[in-house]
Amino acid sequence: MTSQRVPDSKREEFRKYLEKAGVLDALTKVLVGLYEEPEKPANPLEFLQRHIHGGAPETADVEALKQEVKELKDKNVELQEEVKKLTDKIIELEEGGAQTEQS
Repeated sequence: MTSQRVPDSKREEFRKYLEKAGVLDALTKVLVGLYEEPEKPANPLEFLQRHIHGGAPETADVEALKQEVKELKDKNVELQEEVKKLTDKIIELEEGGAQTEQS
């Protein structure tokens, strides 16, 4: 019977790779968090997925952020238009003052 086990050196190399990349620490923290949960989740895999990368943002949060971005873009357009008007007004006043001085 042939064994399809990974040689120990490859296994150790992979373990070092995971440790160096911080994967082992991240997994340990998530598993400890799961262990310490007073009420174990019905779907532990979902718990791991949600906590391994901080979890996906809530849909309501995403929608609120999209709305905020839209409002800020609209406000930015308004402010750019106001800056343009004020700049034109300054130029107009400066030109009017220059013409008065020349007279």
